[in-house]
Amino acid sequence: MTSKIRTVLFDLDGTLADTAPDLAQALNTLLVDEGKQAQPYETIRPEVSHGATALIKLGFNVGPGDAGFDRLRERFLALYSADLCKHTKPFAGIEPLLKSLQQKNINWGIVTNKPAFLTDPLVAGLGLDPAPACVVSGDTVPNRKPHPEPMLLACTQAGSQPHECLYVGDAERDIIAGRHAGMKTLVALFGYISNDEKPQNWGADGMIRAPLEILDWLKNDV
Repeated sequence: MTSKIRTVLFDLDGTLADTAPDLAQALNTLLVDEGKQAQPYETIRPEVSHGATALIKLGFNVGPGDAGFDRLRERFLALYSADLCKHTKPFAGIEPLLKSLQQKNINWGIVTNKPAFLTDPLVAGLGLDPAPACVVSGDTVPNRKPHPEPMLLACTQAGSQPHECLYVGDAERDIIAGRHAGMKTLVALFGYISNDEKPQNWGADGMIRAPLEILDWLKNDV
């Protein structure tokens, strides 16, 4: 039996790649530079999927519109972009998964809210083989996840219809975006999910604890 899925799309941070170590290092460097206490890695990790704004909020308790936020965010991004692939690696199982997908004539791509000036060098640094059929960043189109627009562009670039795509992510916005685009969705439980989140309530088609479980799910999608 053959899967109906022709393209598997991934969120980047917390699904395809374990970016938390480098993001945590950038935040803690900024905190120390600003005369504050570094945060434990375990505190930072669950916030990584929510981007720079969430990390600045965690570290400094300021958000967009607050005094100093723009300066802190700009400095954080500069620190991160200078060392964005020092400790970052694909999650265990991703590389054999991509090889297996290729053998099944299923291509793959990335849809992330991370801006392109960070996404592009990070993806290049990971050196994944086979290469992605599409990479849609947070500023590629006017709307970001949870809006379906970036998902639909990824489908077009990958050469598949939405119902032929599976989207895998570790945040509720990922599942909402995939569902609204007409895709199947899986929650990556190995990603950056905090203890107070309830992924079982996000409405995904399934949940996986390791990347290679995607292959098991595809066997049943016939």
